[in-house]
Amino acid sequence: MLHIYNTLSRRKEAFNPVEPGAVRIYVCGMTVYDFCHLGHARMLVGFDVVQRWLRASGWRVNFVRNITDIDDKIIRRAVQSGRRLHEVTDFFIEAMRADERALGVQPPDAEPRATEYVGQMLDIIGRLEARGLAYRGEDGDVNFPVRKFPGYGKLSGKSLDDLRAGERVAVAAGKHDPLDFVLWKAAKADEPAESRWPSPYGPGRPGWHIECSAMSHALLGMPLDIHGGGPDLKFPHHENEIAQSEGAFGGPLARTWMHCGPMMVDAEKMSKSLGNFQRIRDTLAGGTPAEDAAGYEANPREAEMLRFFIVRNHYRSIQNYAPDNLLDAQHALDRLYQALANVPPAEIDIDWDQPAAAAFKAAMDDDFNTSGAVAVLFDLAGQANRERSAQASGLLRALGGVLGLLQGDPGTYLKSPTRYLGGTVGPGLEAAAIDTLVAERAQAKADRDFARADRIRADLREQGVELEDKAGGLTQWRRV
Repeated sequence: MLHIYNTLSRRKEAFNPVEPGAVRIYVCGMTVYDFCHLGHARMLVGFDVVQRWLRASGWRVNFVRNITDIDDKIIRRAVQSGRRLHEVTDFFIEAMRADERALGVQPPDAEPRATEYVGQMLDIIGRLEARGLAYRGEDGDVNFPVRKFPGYGKLSGKSLDDLRAGERVAVAAGKHDPLDFVLWKAAKADEPAESRWPSPYGPGRPGWHIECSAMSHALLGMPLDIHGGGPDLKFPHHENEIAQSEGAFGGPLARTWMHCGPMMVDAEKMSKSLGNFQRIRDTLAGGTPAEDAAGYEANPREAEMLRFFIVRNHYRSIQNYAPDNLLDAQHALDRLYQALANVPPAEIDIDWDQPAAAAFKAAMDDDFNTSGAVAVLFDLAGQANRERSAQASGLLRALGGVLGLLQGDPGTYLKSPTRYLGGTVGPGLEAAAIDTLVAERAQAKADRDFARADRIRADLREQGVELEDKAGGLTQWRRV
């Protein structure tokens, strides 16, 4: 039985959705004002694995991940660049999707944009106002009085006196309390006309937190089976969502709350605000992607390495970005692909009662323990190599597919260049040049010029290419 660590209760719990056999998941997605970084990659891949495992386990999944396309940072980006708001958001949505494709992240079942649900947000604000949980400030903003909502702070585990306004919570003169947060922002004269909507409170735009309450309720209802997001959303965003949704509709917003762990750089969380972030596209593209292009050509070997780098760590763990860790991930993934190259996999359907598959399932049912599941993959790779077992190789490939891994052609994968092997710098020799040298070596061996054959092998090894002679005179090569 699946058990999930619930951030709200701070313990693992047996997973029991509202409707037997069906799961409704809402995950807070991107604010599309810039390119995605590796911290975003962790969230995207982490919840992609969650929904993949639920589907593989036979659940009917409705997975919603929103897009924030109205926000102070988006407005600033548009004004600074001289573009319309929708031009900024459309561009960075397409850039985000390019990252998702590169990482093998499957699209959600629904991907609502905040600007499409302003009417629903105003309806919630009206409900809150009728219940005494919204007030209009002197500055025209509509705020939520957190001290009037019993239980505020239950997700973050802090008392009201301990809490402080979060990064995106402006402490304005119109608030009754610094912890009160904005539901509706009054329009400012210097802001673009397209950033304001008519409302009973005057022209303006929604606060950041209200959008997810509106979209999740409209598309999935309450309570959600799973509500998830990145580690920095626990407070204030998710705490405020709880207050809004439960204050407006009653009952719990979600049964299970999930938060992935942070991506760290030198003991600090990777974030744009700290300036220590590494963009996804720069990690996966052979060159430097153009700043004015949303799409880019990802290196498939490097892209799968990054997915593997994320997946082999438990989603709640602290993960450290460092060049050596990427090198290690590339070598480890290469070993799995080498097993598939050594022993061509049989086409199989997963039998979950088979011992290796059962061990994989037990790990995944234990709060999506991908590190334990990846350990099973390495056991199968070892078995395939030792026993020359096409069944073990086939199960390796099939279970890897559950995690979004090992679905490429092994020969093509191992011949692809990568910057993350610690040997040659850059792409190295072109494949055609390597094939020519392999053919020259074969001819040298046929001519019994073994010294030349050895020199070619040694020269290729120095340039990051390993040769493997097979039965029948066939020679395979791979980049190492």
